[in-house]
Amino acid sequence: MRYKYIKPSNKFPKFIFITGGVMSGLGKGIVASSVAKLLQLTGLKVTCTKIDPYVNYDAGTMNPTAHGEVFVTDDGGECDMDMGNYERFLNSPMTKWHNITTGRIYSDVIKAEREGKYLGQCVQIIPHVTDVIKKSLKNIAKEYDVLVVECGGTVGDIESLPFLESFRQMELEEGDSETLFIHVTLAPILDVVGEQKTKPTQHSVQELRRIGIHPYILAVRCQKPLRKEARHKISMFASIKEQCVISCHDCSSIYDVPEILKDQGIIDVISGKLELKNRKIRWTEWEKITDSFFNFSGNVNIGIVGKYVNLPDSYISVYQALLHSSAKLGRKLNVEWIDSEKFENGSKDEVKVLNKFDGILVPGGFGIRGSEGIINSINFVRERNIPFLGICFGFQLSLIEFARNQCAITDASSQEFNPDDDNSLVKFMPEQEHALNLGGSMRLGKHDITIVPRTLADKIYQNNKIQRRHRHRYEFNQDYRQIMEEKGMVLSGHSDMGRRIEILEIPSNKFFFAVQYHSEFSSIPGRPEEAFKAFITSCT
Repeated sequence: MRYKYIKPSNKFPKFIFITGGVMSGLGKGIVASSVAKLLQLTGLKVTCTKIDPYVNYDAGTMNPTAHGEVFVTDDGGECDMDMGNYERFLNSPMTKWHNITTGRIYSDVIKAEREGKYLGQCVQIIPHVTDVIKKSLKNIAKEYDVLVVECGGTVGDIESLPFLESFRQMELEEGDSETLFIHVTLAPILDVVGEQKTKPTQHSVQELRRIGIHPYILAVRCQKPLRKEARHKISMFASIKEQCVISCHDCSSIYDVPEILKDQGIIDVISGKLELKNRKIRWTEWEKITDSFFNFSGNVNIGIVGKYVNLPDSYISVYQALLHSSAKLGRKLNVEWIDSEKFENGSKDEVKVLNKFDGILVPGGFGIRGSEGIINSINFVRERNIPFLGICFGFQLSLIEFARNQCAITDASSQEFNPDDDNSLVKFMPEQEHALNLGGSMRLGKHDITIVPRTLADKIYQNNKIQRRHRHRYEFNQDYRQIMEEKGMVLSGHSDMGRRIEILEIPSNKFFFAVQYHSEFSSIPGRPEEAFKAFITSCT
């Protein structure tokens, strides 16, 4: 779905800065995505940027169970998971430059200092670091009408201060009608008194004002719609117009949030502040998409067997891709997250729990922990003809399971688990063997994939070439290709002139399909990624 772009006559670009208070995890990313979506639906060219105040250069080396999924962009950026929300809402690809970190900013500053570009100056947070932050934002914004900037963390975090100071400076430099601040805060309900408490929001706004930023809109997170008396109280004590206090209450789907904001007149508020002429929202296509998440003719029950299931955000794009597919097919999605370590001992009784699902998915991951449990799971669903989809790590372990149990290669393994074994079924990619740095050194980003004709992959993608995103260091050792194919596996997709196998399938099964690439990153609402859609179809 593409939106017609209407070139505006106003002064552009405009900057919308989204900050958070009280606590992390309030949903700044969804608010940012929803505001950007609404502006896009008025005909503006909009994009989003995520600022992460940590000193890591990017998200690539961070633990997904602590920070959530690492989202990969077309150009190989390893980014914060909110970048995935931006893409899914806007149907517009992000780049690695859309995710700004403290590490990246300081790296640029130090590089410039070493090159002598500061002419002997004492390099300081203000103006040198803040200048680089502002320059980075303006470089992203120059091709757009509106840039929505989400600042990670909360007001009061020492790590965020240089970014907040940069926003404050930009308001002065760009002008009052070119910048707007939205502050996301919390109005909790205490069970004892049963009323929405406004003090957290009041104190959060005060903290923001201490550093010179005056929010124009408050997006107040709450369990239930913000009550009239709470809205009035927040308006009075935070000195913000009542129509600028927006309720961001819980809802059934994140894709409903734009409508919740629209119904409260947020576009009129934003348009008035930024002097935007066109306030008409072309709602029809997005409404069809949001309605699809509630119109069901049946259920589909999926088990996800993985290593990081204690934090489902580790696999948020996988879940969203399943959701897009089930909605497209008119099925209500039920997902159960299963820790693969519970199947490590190989007990058939333990793994029998997988019988209750319509399909099993194994997502990406790294390391030996839990890998034998995944292999046992794959063996169970393959032998019992339960629909299966494997992604990246799931692809590699599918190869190992098949080699062990169908090809009698009982010691089949990965060089990731046995680094000294040069004959592993899954081996280091040659260019990875001597990589010194872990960060940013994997095979990353979008690559061309050739589909073998007259295969399931050909039927799924209906194209002899596709492009998908990757994030891996290991690949199938094609010395084992002949025996795998003789035993019934079809290797139906390849890349890099045939050097790398990208897709496997087992035609004798109802649906057994695994891919080396991360197909989940290519799925958006209303247009699910083809492999996910085929998987859900096979489960219904």
